[in-house]
Amino acid sequence: MILFPAIDILEGRAVRLLYGKRENVTDYGDPVDCAKRWVDEGAEFLHVVDLSGAFGLDSPFNSALERIAALGVPVQSGGGLRSSEAIVRRFAAGASRVVLGTVCLEQPTVYHTAVERYGARVVAGVDARGGKLAVRGWTEETEKDAFEFCSEAHRLGVRYAVFTDVARDGALTGVNVEETVRMANSGLSVIASGGIRDLNDIRALKAQNVYGAILGRSLYAGSLTLREAIEAAK
Repeated sequence: MILFPAIDILEGRAVRLLYGKRENVTDYGDPVDCAKRWVDEGAEFLHVVDLSGAFGLDSPFNSALERIAALGVPVQSGGGLRSSEAIVRRFAAGASRVVLGTVCLEQPTVYHTAVERYGARVVAGVDARGGKLAVRGWTEETEKDAFEFCSEAHRLGVRYAVFTDVARDGALTGVNVEETVRMANSGLSVIASGGIRDLNDIRALKAQNVYGAILGRSLYAGSLTLREAIEAAK
């Protein structure tokens, strides 16, 4: 199981949000310093998100991404990718994969074209609350069923998905193993996100053969270390 330390960038700072709400923010400093720390501790992949872009704000995110990608570890990146041009720029800045969420529903032509062009480098961003997709930085809920979206993505040729239980994100309440496994039944290789608290969550996901997991507040708050998490994932 691959572990993805998360670096969420808001207005140039590495932050963690509680339940994805912009007003519930904790600042963890310079994002490149955070990335160096996780690389030094053995990260094989990083998950770097443009929260400013996700909230519709202007963002110098790609300059930070370039510096993070220069560390030599592949980067999976999402947030604010709502046009073909934005996707091209994100790859040019050093992303190995891009995570597409809102654009998949609002501009399906952009989504489909990206999958045709980049294949497995496009990851479906499945942000759900109560089984329904949430979009635009989780500020808007839709009537789109999350599992149905995963199944459609798989048929389209998408290989990977990040599944986030928005109701648990940043809360250290434990990962939603059941819903993560349900999304994986679509045929996608699913990366679990939201609520991961400790090694028990890592072991529970691994026991269900989940492809990967994103580690956020658990790392920053110290409820687990990346080294011990990697060992448990192996």
